[in-house]
Amino acid sequence: MDPRLAEGSGFRLDQPGPGLPAPPLSLLFRRTRTVLVARSVTLFVVAALFEIGGAWLVWQGIREHKGWIWIGAGVLALGLYGVVATFQPDDHFGRILAAYGGIFVAGSIAWGMVADGYRPDRFDVIGALVCLVGMAVIMYAPRGH
Repeated sequence: MDPRLAEGSGFRLDQPGPGLPAPPLSLLFRRTRTVLVARSVTLFVVAALFEIGGAWLVWQGIREHKGWIWIGAGVLALGLYGVVATFQPDDHFGRILAAYGGIFVAGSIAWGMVADGYRPDRFDVIGALVCLVGMAVIMYAPRGH
């Protein structure tokens, strides 16, 4: 897609509206990039909620003997995780899943803290931060294309 087009609108971002000067393209590319990164991170967070939540529901259904409804809800959530991942702006499945791994690690620790009272130690936190940095490098490093 031409980065000068506002997503889905057909309007060029580098052409001014009536009586408005055109903003510099470098500013538009930065804004567009920022919006794409924000959208991508949001999709990763939503995917994490579905995947981690789904796995937790299955765990509760089986390990905590809460029954088939919990398991079924977990399976449904896990399926929705797969759907959400398809909305990422990058076309490379392997890159998306590799980068998502960082979100999964950090999100799993956060989920455990909220849902199960898990208290991470400093190595859990350091490991999660390393994974998040890895996610950022994989997904958002400038690739020159």
